[in-house]
Amino acid sequence: MRILFHYPLCGFSRIARFTMAEKQLDLELKYEYPWAPSDELYDLNVMGNLPVLVDINGNVVFGHSSIREYLEELYPERNLLGNDYSEKLETRKIADWFSFRFFEEVYQPIIFEKITKRFLQNIDKTPKTSTIRAALSKFSIHLDYLTWLIDRRNWLSGKNFSIADISAASFISVLDYLGFVPWNKYNSAKNWYARIKSRPSFRSILSDNLPQIPPSEEYSNLDF
Repeated sequence: MRILFHYPLCGFSRIARFTMAEKQLDLELKYEYPWAPSDELYDLNVMGNLPVLVDINGNVVFGHSSIREYLEELYPERNLLGNDYSEKLETRKIADWFSFRFFEEVYQPIIFEKITKRFLQNIDKTPKTSTIRAALSKFSIHLDYLTWLIDRRNWLSGKNFSIADISAASFISVLDYLGFVPWNKYNSAKNWYARIKSRPSFRSILSDNLPQIPPSEEYSNLDF
């Protein structure tokens, strides 16, 4: 059995989970805390970060982009990159936008203030509202970009569902879990996300429910 070391509210972990579900690959999920990696995780990945995949052939792959490329090469039956170099280029470009710029400007500050802080020692656990407000202001820019893409295409990088959609949805879904996405202001983005939520491969992500951090009311609702 494949094993994926993950944290449910980790966008990078969700990219790996979503990708593997699209490729219909069975796996076992092993729960890890990003801020307190286990010795087992460090033995597999000296950096101690998530996600880490242990494949059925014994290969150990860590980092969401490495896992993405690895899965495309080993399990190409379900193509999630594109059919030619231009499609693959566009898919990777948009995926990197969310994995780097969106992560730095929006996702990381909110996650640190709302989740990570509460589990760290010797710090003020009260979320800084100024940090969250600044991240939400940047969030609107990214939602404008997502809307621009969706208004011109069937999916984010073109006519086919791809890693671009997986990357964007994986990060945005964590913020949706926390109730931070103003869907009522972004109808095109909402319609795109409704299609994401309806995919069978996304069901396990919608079932995430952490007792310490319960999901927002509409998180698992397909008709939101």
